[in-house]
Amino acid sequence: MREKILVTDAAKGVTRIVKNRPAVLEEVEKLLLIWIEEKQRAGDTVSEAVICEKAKALHADLIREQPGTSGEPEVFKASRGWFERFKTRSGIHSVARHGEAASSDVPAAEDFAAEFLEVVSSKELRDIYVTPR
Repeated sequence: MREKILVTDAAKGVTRIVKNRPAVLEEVEKLLLIWIEEKQRAGDTVSEAVICEKAKALHADLIREQPGTSGEPEVFKASRGWFERFKTRSGIHSVARHGEAASSDVPAAEDFAAEFLEVVSSKELRDIYVTPR
């Protein structure tokens, strides 16, 4: 079907834009998805910045391994826009954990919740004060 659409004549004044992504970028994204899955299984935190750095490193390695690429290397920036499109293309949406969510201490929070319930249950209702809004 796509071939039929591409061979049809476009209306006068309409420009057809077809982007062919380099095969190396496809390979980078495949390897990156595998790496992200491994990191998540290990319980490691992966943020947008870490993913972008890994993507740049993978791209540089793949370019270096390609035969006949002794000229000026292709530049891959792994920008925020690329990252957003990568998430859309790959179907991932909750990979990037960063900031306070990534640095939270889950065991300490669970201990606090248990301690808080103990304190609240030991007090009588008259000992609990609520500030009016």
